[in-house]
Formats: sequence, C-alpha cells, structure tokens
Amino acid sequence: MINILNLSKSRNLSKLISFLEKRRSGKNTDTTIVPIILRDIKKNKNKAVIKYEKKFNSNNKIKPTQGEIVSSIRELDNKTKIAIDMAFKRIYHFHKLQKTNNIKFIDKYKNKIEYKNIPINSVGIYIPANLPSSLLMNAIPAKICGVKNIYLANPRLKGKLNPAVMYVAKKCGIKNIITVGGAQAIGSLAYIQKVDKIIGPGNDFVARAKREVFGVVGTESMIAGPSEVTIISDRYANIKHVLSSMSAQSEHGINSQSILVTKDKILINKVKENIKDFISKLPRKSIIKKSFKMNGLLILSKNKKQIAEIINLISPEHLEIITKDYKFYESKIYNAGSIGLGKYSPVAASDYNVGTNHTLGTLGSAKFASGLNINEFYKKISQFTLTKKGIEVIGKQAITLAEYENLHAHSLSIKSRM
Repeated sequence: MINILNLSKSRNLSKLISFLEKRRSGKNTDTTIVPIILRDIKKNKNKAVIKYEKKFNSNNKIKPTQGEIVSSIRELDNKTKIAIDMAFKRIYHFHKLQKTNNIKFIDKYKNKIEYKNIPINSVGIYIPANLPSSLLMNAIPAKICGVKNIYLANPRLKGKLNPAVMYVAKKCGIKNIITVGGAQAIGSLAYIQKVDKIIGPGNDFVARAKREVFGVVGTESMIAGPSEVTIISDRYANIKHVLSSMSAQSEHGINSQSILVTKDKILINKVKENIKDFISKLPRKSIIKKSFKMNGLLILSKNKKQIAEIINLISPEHLEIITKDYKFYESKIYNAGSIGLGKYSPVAASDYNVGTNHTLGTLGSAKFASGLNINEFYKKISQFTLTKKGIEVIGKQAITLAEYENLHAHSLSIKSRM
C-alpha cells in the first residue's frame, strides 16, 4: 500500500531523489491539452471557456446571478458561518501584522530615496469547488493590501454554487465571480478578465496553466500544486496522530504526497500494521489508498542529523514534527513551507483557522519561495528625488562608472544636469 525506503543505507538516497523528481516532472498526469485550451480561449474568449466547461464540468453557466449568490448563502448553516467568521478574524489579524511601512531615506545633500508598497490593481483567485478555507487564505491578504479588483474563479459542483465559498466571497467584498474550473478558469482570468496576477491552489492542469500564462500575468512566487506533507516522528508518537496527518493530505487527491521520516523502525512497523485498517474507516479511503500507493513513502533514517538533511532535500509544503525533542529541528530545517511543532500542532489546524496561510510552495519550491503572504499583493517601487547639490556630488562617480562601461549616453544624461 505504501513504499518503504531505508536511508540508513546511503546508496538508497538516489531512490529518494528519483521519487521526488518523478513527481516534480509532472509525469503522473498528462497535461498537454492545457496549452491548446489556453490558445483557444485567447482567440475565442468566452465561447471557448463555455466549450471546455461543458466538456469537463458539464456547466454552461460561467457567471452567477446576484440572486443565485444570495440564495446560495441562505443555504449555509449557522455553525459553518460561525467557523468561517472565526477563521476570518484570525487570518486577518495575523496577516495584518505582516504589513511594513514604506522606507524613506534623506542623505546630507537632501537627496530623497524611497521604497514604496503599491498594491497590485487586480488579482484573480482560483479556488477548487468546495474549499472556502482556500478563499479565506488568498483573499484576506489581498484585501489587507488594498487590491482594488479581486476576481474569483470557482467551478460549480453539479451545477450549484458552493454556499460557503459564496459566503466568504461576500465577507471579502468580492463581486467579480466566474463559475469556471481547471485550465479554462486560468485562461479566462488571464485573457478575458485580464487580471495582473493569478493565485490559488489547484491540480496539475491548473498548475500547468499558471506556468503557461506567466509573463502575461504574474503568479505566486511558489508552485501551488497538489498538496504535500512530511512528518518527522518517533516511537513515542500516537500512531493515530501520524496516520491521520498523512491521510489528511492524501485525501485531497491521488497526486498528493505523504511522507513519514523516522529513525525508529518500531514506528515504521506500527504504521505498516495499522495503515490498512485506519484508512478503511475514512470516507475518502479510495483516494487515500491510491495516493499512498503513488506518492506515499515511509523513510527509515539512521539519525536525527540525517532526518534534517532529508527534510531539506524534500522541501515539503507542510512539515509536522511529532517528537519529544522537536525543538532540535528548529535550527536545522530551512526548507519547508509551514512547520507544525509538537503533538498538538497538526497541519489540518493550519489549513483552517490557526491564522497562518495554507497556500504554500509544493514540488520542492519551498527551497526558494515563501508561502503566500501580503508581499504577493504589493509591487515594491523605488523612487528618488535628487537635488542640484546631490546630482553634482554623486554624479561625478556615476559618470566614471558609465564611461567605464562605454555607455556614453548615460554619462551625457548625468553631465547635462550638472
């Protein structure tokens, strides 16, 4: 059901690298249709969007009416509204703390140098059918930054709007909504709505579409593909904690990745003995089973130092550390999108209302990118105002450098002001 890799034998490291590279190459899913869809939408606009929505989602309504939205929200039970309200407050509070002031520096010649945060004008958020939590995570930071135009692409499920997603959209002040999914949603946001940036999670088709339109629009600095978790644990961990956290990621879809890393063979054996019975009781057992088989891994390591090295190699979207000495790893691990420390910190809690963002880098992008934060919605613009004295003083050295580089028009541009 799930593969085991013994990395106490160093020759097996190449097997881990192959496992990771296969998933990162996208060979699990054939996405060659994506560029075809995007070219069609670029040329034929909504006519093409409707064609692909009918084909893939049996949907020909690509924009909901205000009456539909109101009716959908009325269907939402009060218990779920209260849960969403709590999540909204916590996420809003934590992300508001991330705001930084503009920087201004004035030197002794009264030259003024500034670095300003300017919100992006328009953002398109893609949210899979029934994930209101993902809309909270993506829309709240945009709202805090002052993005003027937020567009939501959220596919219908069996022809219906999702009440919780519509409720979140209302809380976040989103009025521009299209009920489109998959690559065609990304094409619509890029070529019809013509947003400046597209964000949000999705499957391999969505991830490929975002890569294809990058340059026409911006996308997140990380790769937001199929979800991942890596767990560090030991024999003292509650086996239910380990299995439930692995299953929680794998139930997202068969391309989700769940990895356990431990130096305790006893724990590996416990997982092997209990995994089949544990997932048999879960509603999404079929998806979890396939996910474990395709993208699951139990890694036996020789020591804690090697465990930290393995985690930095994997660079997981989510890392959960369920060990007695979890603080050991805090200074040793630097490649992970989000880290849950201790047995009371499951990834699943951060998916909803801890306050941290759950839109994180997948497919190894935690090596070079941060999870979604308010900086994704700002352009950082540098600005300078030089005085007559200022250009005379710094201009001399600038001219020297321009002439060294044989850029004489640069030199002339400065000289003409001195």
